[in-house]
Amino acid sequence: MTKAILAGVSAMIMLSLMDASAQEKKLKKSDLPPAVQKTADEQSKGATVKGYASEREDGKLLYEVELEVNGRTRDVTMSADGAVLEVEDQVDFKSLPAPVRLGLKKKAGAGKIGKVESLTKRGTLVAYEAHVLTGNKRSEVQVGPGGEPLAHPE
Repeated sequence: MTKAILAGVSAMIMLSLMDASAQEKKLKKSDLPPAVQKTADEQSKGATVKGYASEREDGKLLYEVELEVNGRTRDVTMSADGAVLEVEDQVDFKSLPAPVRLGLKKKAGAGKIGKVESLTKRGTLVAYEAHVLTGNKRSEVQVGPGGEPLAHPE
């Protein structure tokens, strides 16, 4: 009985991992639609392009350009027509307002906060996201622009 449960759980984990890896697909710039290429070129001025990817989210095909700007990461997500939907900018934890630092620390609990990013959607800052390491477990936590808990993940 226990072996059957373990086998079932293992199968579910493998399927979820396959789904996750199938979602994001690395691309070359030439694979991008022309409108996305144009926006990616505009967004990458003064930055180093680290890569391009596509991902299906809620049934929609989205494109991402991964950048490095002044030693920090910036990921720009675009729709197929080249519209910028989201920008994730790496930020220094120490530079965040005190309420945001406190909110992230509270959400992280005993975990160690690593990389922190600001999340901007359609030109508006909507959240801060921190990568957290608790033992060997990696996770992400988010708070609103003022450090408040979010009603839903961004």
